[in-house]
Amino acid sequence: MQDIDFVYLFTSAEGRINRQHWWIGAAGLFVAWLISALPFGYDGLVPFVIGILILLAGIMLHIKRCHDRDKSGWWCLLLLIPFVGTIWAIVDLGILEGTKGDNRFGADPLSD
Repeated sequence: MQDIDFVYLFTSAEGRINRQHWWIGAAGLFVAWLISALPFGYDGLVPFVIGILILLAGIMLHIKRCHDRDKSGWWCLLLLIPFVGTIWAIVDLGILEGTKGDNRFGADPLSD
């Protein structure tokens, strides 16, 4: 397994990531959300701020995965549709392969 740059994974909308990094990132954000709920609960200012940070990190993650599929990051707006957005993310971002070779968003992440 390649080394994962988590700062890049969660803070940048540039470039591409493969399915493995997307699954690891999505699972990591979910675990971070669960762990943050233990000391802080689900309502209040601190959980709100943590939730916003996790949301922004997730958007960056999804945008890079869309780029690997040679799609604009605007496709992430599908996540706003209940149920449909989740199914779309699992199938399109988590299961289907990315573009082989370079595309308009950068080099193939599997060629490294």
